[in-house]
Amino acid sequence: MLHFLENETHKIGVESHGAELQHFIKKDENLEFIWLADPAVWNKHAPNLFPIVGELPNQHYKYNDETYQMKRHGFARDKEFDLVEEHHNKLVFELKYDEETLEQYPFKFRLLIAYKLEYNKLEVTYLVRNEGDELMWFSVGGHPGFNVPLYQNEQYTDYFIEFEEEETLSRYLLNDDGLLNGDTERVLQNSRLLPLNHQYFHKDALVFKDLNSTKLVLANHVNPRRVELNFEGFPFLGIWSKPGPSPYICIEPWCGIASRVGESGELQDKEGINELGPEQAFERTFTIAVY
Repeated sequence: MLHFLENETHKIGVESHGAELQHFIKKDENLEFIWLADPAVWNKHAPNLFPIVGELPNQHYKYNDETYQMKRHGFARDKEFDLVEEHHNKLVFELKYDEETLEQYPFKFRLLIAYKLEYNKLEVTYLVRNEGDELMWFSVGGHPGFNVPLYQNEQYTDYFIEFEEEETLSRYLLNDDGLLNGDTERVLQNSRLLPLNHQYFHKDALVFKDLNSTKLVLANHVNPRRVELNFEGFPFLGIWSKPGPSPYICIEPWCGIASRVGESGELQDKEGINELGPEQAFERTFTIAVY
């Protein structure tokens, strides 16, 4: 079921399936910023990633001498969430462990995803709780897709990403199975600007670690519209679009990352994995502001 929040200037829509953001609209223009999930291109809007980010070796991992299977980015994006809070400017969705999740992920968890709309800014908060009596290992992240271009008379290459700080960045390359292959490729040298180009994504996502910036802007050279993201507290960042002339860009704050080729396969050894003790909670917030 689709749930809406709106104020005088902006409106969002969140689907309870996956607790997925599907709309962020500037009302005076009826301008939609979120990718509309054309199934002929990519059929998601802004999936939530949990309890892993990225791919596992052969979609398997090991924990306590048992082997478990899980698809890329985990199962939360394909589960039905319960709407547990609804206010004039806030929606909170909940997913709890069940028999089906325990078959893939042997931890008793509670995942809350909150959306709070203040004027033109949306806060997206992940709250992960360990409901079990042993250490829990997990990753969590966002995957919002944005329409690029926004208007019909524009080109994809009119758009760019501007980082808050000057960056010298190498992408961490993925193999054909979606695993980090150990190689890197320089994409920025002492610059803040990353021009959008479909050619980047013929090698899958741009995967970044160790950024100086905790904010960025998706903007363009031909109109004043822009999207600002603040991803402080998220140590990894993905930027992705399906290869080819795909009219969107995903900008993905991650607390987790794909497995590396040659990793042990043990969940607790996975790069970027987070540890949470019994009855403990983990919280991160990223924001999207549209102009």
